[in-house]
Amino acid sequence: MKVLASIVSAGLSKFGKLDGLYAREIFAEAAKEAFDNCPNLNPRKDIEALFIGQMSEAYERQGHIGPLMLNWSGLDDIPAFRVESACASSSVALRVGVMAIMSNMHDIVMVGGVEKMTHLPTSSNMEILASAADFPFEQWNGATFPSLFALMATAHMHEYGTTEEQMALVAVKNHENALLNHKAHMQKKISVEDVLSSKVVSWPLKLYDCSLISDGASCVILTKPELAKKFTDTPVNIIASTQAQDSLNIFERESLTTLKSIKLAAKEAFKASGLTPKDVDIAEVHDCFTIAEIIAYEDLGFCNKGFGGKFIEEGETKIGGEIPVNTSGGLKAKGHPVGATGIAQIYEVYLQLIGEAEKRQVNNAEIGLTCNIGGSGATATVNILKRGD
Repeated sequence: MKVLASIVSAGLSKFGKLDGLYAREIFAEAAKEAFDNCPNLNPRKDIEALFIGQMSEAYERQGHIGPLMLNWSGLDDIPAFRVESACASSSVALRVGVMAIMSNMHDIVMVGGVEKMTHLPTSSNMEILASAADFPFEQWNGATFPSLFALMATAHMHEYGTTEEQMALVAVKNHENALLNHKAHMQKKISVEDVLSSKVVSWPLKLYDCSLISDGASCVILTKPELAKKFTDTPVNIIASTQAQDSLNIFERESLTTLKSIKLAAKEAFKASGLTPKDVDIAEVHDCFTIAEIIAYEDLGFCNKGFGGKFIEEGETKIGGEIPVNTSGGLKAKGHPVGATGIAQIYEVYLQLIGEAEKRQVNNAEIGLTCNIGGSGATATVNILKRGD
């Protein structure tokens, strides 16, 4: 099993409506946690480059954030790179960081993500987010991401009999998990009835089927594997990091009930690691809408195609189930500051694998997986992590 790079520390800001804070201040909070938790690291001396994911400069009318986040993290005079890939921006940045380590260009790098969204009205957020969809064929015709995932949901209901109640169970589970995570945006227990009776956004998706508009930032410190024990006794090793693409618009895809990019990235990740879906102890998957989590169960191979609704119904993805999914609360309840989401998923798996996930800790977790998508699935990344002590 080849180790691509090792994570020796990680940081996450509070997710939520962070009034009065700029993105730069939120990212500095995440960076401080990562630095404080790694006393053997001298950030200004040891870190050689920063790779940061951000979906859009339109939120704060602020471009060129590489050097900005570098300065506000207390780092200077090293290269800084911004990576954009819609909601998968920071997980793609992670892959760039891994490449930098594996190519021997750098020994130690910082990878992060950030987005400040809540100061804008929902209509402005929808317009900015929709820019990640196909302009002439989707945006121009009024399609938003809720409507695109609603098309996937209705197709899944028609083809496999998936129900609104099964989708609601995803929201109920992830809200329960968020109550165990003090950094989660949403701190509210909900019922299936609450989901079903909430306002319709784009049928069959209702308010509680949809993830949150949030502010937040995340980061990890990556090193060459042979250097990891210099900084921590409990590194977490990245043993697979893959990425795949599909058409940007959904009408050209082979199926509305499968995200081909997830299937391709997962197949390559399991091949590279020598593992199977049965080996995964914990996963953080992209639940921008509840149907997305159900499709991810199937496309990652956690259950057979068409059985994702049954999988959540039987409690297999709860803490204590066969494979706990989104113990952090997921995008649905932890929050979805889009540029920060990919590394936030890595942060949760990192905590779980070093045994520091507090009340939501999964016992004896050794192998973790993250699956992050951009837009409606034109980009997907899959990472497999293993406890390294």
